[in-house]
Amino acid sequence: MIFYIVLQFTVLIFAITIHEYAHGLVAYKLGDPTAKYMGRLTLNPLVHIDPFGTIILPLLLTLAHIPPIGWAKPVPVNFMSLKNPKRDMFWVGLAGPFANFLMAIALSIIIKLIPMLAHTIFGQVILYGIIINVILAVFNLIPIPPLDGSRIISAMLPYQYLTIYNKIQPYGFLIIILLLWTGILRKLIFAVVSIVIRYLGIHISF
Repeated sequence: MIFYIVLQFTVLIFAITIHEYAHGLVAYKLGDPTAKYMGRLTLNPLVHIDPFGTIILPLLLTLAHIPPIGWAKPVPVNFMSLKNPKRDMFWVGLAGPFANFLMAIALSIIIKLIPMLAHTIFGQVILYGIIINVILAVFNLIPIPPLDGSRIISAMLPYQYLTIYNKIQPYGFLIIILLLWTGILRKLIFAVVSIVIRYLGIHISF
């Protein structure tokens, strides 16, 4: 039991690290060096850890036998330093979830090419990696601040609607916790995750 909790938690940490690194890398490529100057453009997990989002919440979910959801400290981005702030906000926001989807696809290809791994500890790590990366991608695409989906929506909204949308930002964290607590968010996330994993050709039941 403890072994598998540690295993899931370790996979989650690396998935979150890749997610945040992708945000910083895309922002850097589009003209904003803030993440690099602040030491966040790195694959070192320690610099990305958020005490609640990376440790406490995922641990509580894992102990409740729920695949973990979490987040890291957001990579700092100065959108005014981007070449085209409104357009590039879309790509920076999409980068993290996209990186997680790419990881899930890569891992699903590995498990298909080497099927004998499925019954080994390495196979278990790969399966956890697929599940957790897809969960992170789907979770972060929800358009509630401060999740990445809110950046994507903000980049697409006309200015007059953007000011209205931004008014929910101070309450975003509370909305997320409330939706998690009621179970609404969990049902929504795992419905989408199940579809994505099925399309990846992986047979896992939640």
